[in-house]
Formats: sequence, C-alpha cells, structure tokens
Amino acid sequence: MRRCGEEAVDKDSQLEYSCANAMSDSEIVLCTKHLSKSFGTNRAVDDLSIEIPRGEVFGFLGPNGAGKTTTIGMILGLIRPTAGEVEVFGLNVKNHLAKILPRIGVVMETPCFYPYLSGWDNLEVLGQVRGGVGRDRIRHVLDMMDLRSRSQDKFQTYSSGMKQRLAVACALLNDPELLIFDEPTNGLDPAGMKEMREFITGLAGEGRTVFLSSHLLHEVEQVCHQVAIIKRGILIACGGVGELLKRGRMLQLRVTDRDKAIRLLSEVDWISSVAMEGDLMLVDAPSERAAEVSAILAKSDVFVYEIMAREETLEDFFLEVTGE
Repeated sequence: MRRCGEEAVDKDSQLEYSCANAMSDSEIVLCTKHLSKSFGTNRAVDDLSIEIPRGEVFGFLGPNGAGKTTTIGMILGLIRPTAGEVEVFGLNVKNHLAKILPRIGVVMETPCFYPYLSGWDNLEVLGQVRGGVGRDRIRHVLDMMDLRSRSQDKFQTYSSGMKQRLAVACALLNDPELLIFDEPTNGLDPAGMKEMREFITGLAGEGRTVFLSSHLLHEVEQVCHQVAIIKRGILIACGGVGELLKRGRMLQLRVTDRDKAIRLLSEVDWISSVAMEGDLMLVDAPSERAAEVSAILAKSDVFVYEIMAREETLEDFFLEVTGE
C-alpha cells in the first residue's frame, strides 16, 4: 500500500489516491509508517502511512468501523500496533510516550468528567493530574470556550454542547502543539458548529496542528487543508481538499440534441469525458472554457439552454470512493 504522498495509481486499483505534492516542507508533526493493527483475524488498520505538517488541519475520515478510533488509540499509545510505527514531534511513540503526551490535547467523541463537580473543579482536578495548571490558565480556556459564566455549575447540569466545549477547554489546558479531535461538534447547535470551525481554523493559524476525525463532511471540507479517507483500515484517498474535489473541472449542460452534443464534444481533445446523468450532460472540462463548449455546439446547430460549473463536495467524493 502506498503512503500518503506517493504517486497515485489507477482508481480501479483498490481506489488508491495520492496526495502528491500536497505536503509542504514544514516540520512533520505526526507521521505513521506502515501502521497496522489486527485483533485476531480482523485487520482493523492495514499498512497506514500518513504525514501531517505543523500548522495544518488534517481530516481523518472513514465509514463506521473503518479503523479511525483504532488509529487514534495507536497514536496516543493506548493500543499497541501489530506492525509499523507512529512518530509524533519526530519521536517514536513506543519509546517516548511520556515526552509526547504533555504536548498533545485530545477530545474524544463522548467527554467524561466528574458529574458532581463544577466545570471549574473538573478542570482543576485534571490540571493537577497533568502536573498542575494555574488558575489564570483555567480562566483563559473557559473564556475561550465561553463557559466562564457557568464554570461553577455542576457538570451534570451542562447541555451536550456545553459538555463538548468543556472537553475542548480541558484539551487546551496544557497549551498543546497537537490537538486530536474526534467529533468535536457533537451536541453543538449550528451557531456552535460555526464557532468551532472558526476556533479550529484559529488554532492552525497559531501554528498548532489539528488531527480531526468527523462524520460531518461539510464541516471538514470548510476547515481542513488535507484529508485522508480509510475503509476497512486501508488508505483509499489522501490529498488536499481542493485537489481531490477538482473544483470547477466539471461542466453540466442541458442541450437541444444530447446525442449529437455527446458526439461533438467527445472529439474535442481538451475535454476528458462526456457523460449523462438524467437529462444533464456532464462535461469534464475547465469552467473557464464554458463559452468554447457552447460555441462548438452552436456551430453544429446544437444549442445550450443551461450551462454551469459543477462543484463536487467532499461528501460526494467520500461516497464515491467508499461506495457507502
């Protein structure tokens, strides 16, 4: 299996995609090398190789049971790999976990705190576990998550969104360089989701690195620099979001004579493909050449009465490559 960053192969060859040239020359914060994990005969993660540079938001996607949580567990040293390695900040997790963990903040899907303690007391206790966190830092992270006014209320009285925001505040206590978020928008309303998107983008702007696992693909599309998609533990797609979606490459048309239009456009060397989707004609050509497409058809008395660029979404791409 090729690593994220190596040359792509044909789509029909296990649907492998590359992110060639997607990696910058900046420092690699998180790297997996041929990482695999088996539970008995079940291969949960299979030869996974990815690299994440500093200051990027990296989306880690896959259907349920794809191996995302197992991968996160191996990154954090909670699960021992069957084969391969994980390096964080250039250090091997197996040998240097105690040096790595203080520099990481983690938010898992379901946050767990002491229900009878206040939000403040929960952060204070967990801060002590990490070696001690000052009151000013606790105030700061509560302010960042807009929880200061409810900090003295018991955790069990918090809404789902407040619980999620407290989990993010907890992840920020040690001022981490790498944040691992597993479904960070769980329980948030639309306004809260928007704030979380802006917050994650701001973290990257500060030079932090964010490893984001989420099922909300429209959210991932808006914040991630790169994405990796796994299915049954195998990397099937990886690259910059814009590169994978090929924005503006597809034109959709409605014409007066579809059969004749297909024949005419199929003979144009800069048009990669022509296909039908219902009554829509899909032409694989740059959007800036839409006028040329129309002119070619008009010369042969085929007239376009609708033409526009078709932009594939990350959700479309995800469903295509995973077959879900």
